[in-house]
Amino acid sequence: MKAIIIGGGIGGLTAALCLHKIGLEVTVFESVKEVKPLGVGINLLPHSVRVLTYLGLQPIIAENAIETTDLAYFNKFGQAFWSEPRGRFAGYKWPQFSIHRGTLQRILFEEALRVLGSEAIKTNHHLVSFEQNEQEVIAHFADKETGQSIGRETGDFLIGADGINSVVRQQLYPNEGPPVYSSNVLYRGTTRMKPFLNGTTMVMVGHMGQKMVAYPIHPQRDAEGNMLINWVANLRENDKVKLEVRDWNRAADQQRLVKIYKNWMFDWLDVPAMIAGANAVYEFPMSDRNPLERWTFGRITLLGDAAHPMYPIGSNGASQAILDADYLAECLTDTQNVMEALQVYNNERVPATAKVVLQNRAKGPDEIMDRMEERFPAGFSPDQIPHTELEEVMNHYKKIAGFDIQTLNQKS
Repeated sequence: MKAIIIGGGIGGLTAALCLHKIGLEVTVFESVKEVKPLGVGINLLPHSVRVLTYLGLQPIIAENAIETTDLAYFNKFGQAFWSEPRGRFAGYKWPQFSIHRGTLQRILFEEALRVLGSEAIKTNHHLVSFEQNEQEVIAHFADKETGQSIGRETGDFLIGADGINSVVRQQLYPNEGPPVYSSNVLYRGTTRMKPFLNGTTMVMVGHMGQKMVAYPIHPQRDAEGNMLINWVANLRENDKVKLEVRDWNRAADQQRLVKIYKNWMFDWLDVPAMIAGANAVYEFPMSDRNPLERWTFGRITLLGDAAHPMYPIGSNGASQAILDADYLAECLTDTQNVMEALQVYNNERVPATAKVVLQNRAKGPDEIMDRMEERFPAGFSPDQIPHTELEEVMNHYKKIAGFDIQTLNQKS
């Protein structure tokens, strides 16, 4: 049985590795000529690390990532109101990792080359169209720069893992239109600086109108003890209607951002200095797409951002793509009925991911930030923190996203 995978990102490469592990023939097609490490930091939650561990990748990820010990929330004055252990420190069987997105993609790409062989990873192959019949699916490719046809490929089924602007999704849903812009813009950067708190903490500061997320993404320290810190500033920018397409590489006005955060100087973190210390800052419109009722059409299905692009809230984007790959492989194990297996995958993952997309639109676990801001805009005293209420919000999100500890730890 042969799988054609469109897209060589985190979801596509994980799917390739999972399907190869159950004995399927796999070929991955990527539009770009050279796979480069784009993006900045991401988090891998325990349910996705479970899958990567099954693929034998936990040791090399651990060498290139931070094992996150805890997640802490602070208001705009730097006052802590919520903290919880994460990963193995919370009792999960698997760790939570913070890692550079490009580093993770490189690890997956090199592993795919090793186990699948270079002939199974085809770059500079942009999908133009596809069709299917009772026996197979046929995909047609071109050079993206020139538009010149470079042939076709046949297989038993095709997976669209080609991102938020998926060609596969567009052919399945030609009238869908562009991504849905949230009126929020993310400003992303990485800064070499002294670690904060215990050096392995992920922090969320402020509220959804003006937020800062920061965490280290590589264990190596330089001679001065500096670590590579990933940070993401989230600002409500209603006037930036031009930002309708997600682009990792659009440069932002760094000094404007420093001024906006100029008062966020806490005894444990100097936010304006962190922003000013980045080599570059990129703006990224926070957008998603409406959940689909269906991903699978015969021998065609979707996976990852092509299926369920979501707001980067709750550290779930990459993790959900990895879960897609794992469950798809489970459905295809020990069966020759491809279309039936793809439908089972569809029936499970479509509603599961739709809940996460919609919960992220509703602020996900970061709902607790706005609740604290609305009630205590001038700050609070420790006895005012509604711990039980905040715990309910956090636990509810874990269940929706599939990493509540009781359910996950029952898996092998």
